[in-house]
Amino acid sequence: MSPLRMIYLALAIWGAVHPMAYFLQWFAANGVDLAGMVDAWHANPATSGLVWDLTIAAIALTVFVIAEVAVRRNWIALVAIPATFLIGVSCGLPLYLFLRTRPVG
Repeated sequence: MSPLRMIYLALAIWGAVHPMAYFLQWFAANGVDLAGMVDAWHANPATSGLVWDLTIAAIALTVFVIAEVAVRRNWIALVAIPATFLIGVSCGLPLYLFLRTRPVG
């Protein structure tokens, strides 16, 4: 595996684990209250701006992944879409880059 692919994989793992630690802390303190979490995301204009920033980035990444998969037929790269929306852009983007840069054989 190339050094670049190792970096992408490490970033995807970090992007899954690090944010999840904060979510788990929140769930431990508040229970599994998804509506409460969404409310917390919009606690002030700064957090609302961040939520919208990440939402728009996730949609753009999804459109890009679908367009690239349609051309390249790299079907496994589609797993980056659920990773993006279930974990976050911090996992989905480097995961997609990792999958996209695999050797074509």
